[in-house]
Amino acid sequence: MSATARTTARRAATRRTAALLLGAALVTLTATACNSTGGASVSTEAKQTAATGGAAKPAGDKPAETKAADAPKAPAKVGDTIALKGMDKGNTADVTTVKVADPAESANEYLKPADGKRYVAVQFQIKATGAQAYSEAPWGSAKVVDAQGQAYGPSLAETKAGPAFQTPTNIAPGETGKGFVTFEVPVDAKLDKVQFALDNGFANQVGQWKIG
Repeated sequence: MSATARTTARRAATRRTAALLLGAALVTLTATACNSTGGASVSTEAKQTAATGGAAKPAGDKPAETKAADAPKAPAKVGDTIALKGMDKGNTADVTTVKVADPAESANEYLKPADGKRYVAVQFQIKATGAQAYSEAPWGSAKVVDAQGQAYGPSLAETKAGPAFQTPTNIAPGETGKGFVTFEVPVDAKLDKVQFALDNGFANQVGQWKIG
């Protein structure tokens, strides 16, 4: 590797490290400021939209409607949206796991996964639905979980799957942001779920999507 290439790689790594440290500081501040009670709940229910159109149904159909409403819902999957709440009442968001790139190729030719590992990039879409703006570090909110229940946190790497979230990511109320979070996982790990929680991962509600 030439001296110029080494310098370029070091600068890129330094920028990512600075972003990670800033994000870690935000996460620490959030954890310190939040007074959480009780354990986290995992939400697997995709957001439903009200049906429109169609003739009104007679009263006699009410039992059938109730039965349908009581039927178990399939867990959210990649492409679905889950409405999430933070610890603060004004911090809510509709979060969508848009796509999963597995494996994902590094965007930096000098930065590769460790031996026996691969990169996986997950694209999220976040719509701030509460009174507050969304101002967090999305990479600190996300995890992937394999079929054995082992969870993996985010990596500093960026991939060719698409642009990563900035740190922090700021989304005004009613607006939407989109970006990728990268994970470094074992080559033989079969990923099964994606998880995301507000408040930089400290919210009591955790959204969960099935992969595949």
